[in-house]
Amino acid sequence: MSTIKANDITNVSGGIPTVKSQQLIPTAWVVFNGTGTVAILGSENVSSITDNAVGQYYINFAVAQANVNYAVICSSANTASNGGNSDYTVSKTTANCLARHYEAGTYRDSDNYQAVIMGGQS
Repeated sequence: MSTIKANDITNVSGGIPTVKSQQLIPTAWVVFNGTGTVAILGSENVSSITDNAVGQYYINFAVAQANVNYAVICSSANTASNGGNSDYTVSKTTANCLARHYEAGTYRDSDNYQAVIMGGQS
């Protein structure tokens, strides 16, 4: 078996590098504080977070997704400690997606929300 070591792999035609036609890394990810003034704590390919309503945030991409058939994996801290968390996305576009945090029967802001997006940049 051979080993290839590299610090950077770049797709010469742009976008995410692929091996065997599979994209290897998330096309975007973000960790943010969604309470008070929304603040991104760390990210890649996320230009901003828009506070849409209590417990609802638009994740805006710096580089658009190739299409709307991307996957979003969300999780958050349990702010009320009441259990029953539900983190999900709706209204996906190539420019952004709407992420929601539903907890203990209502939408709630989260002080530690995370999302990973897999799918491919345009």
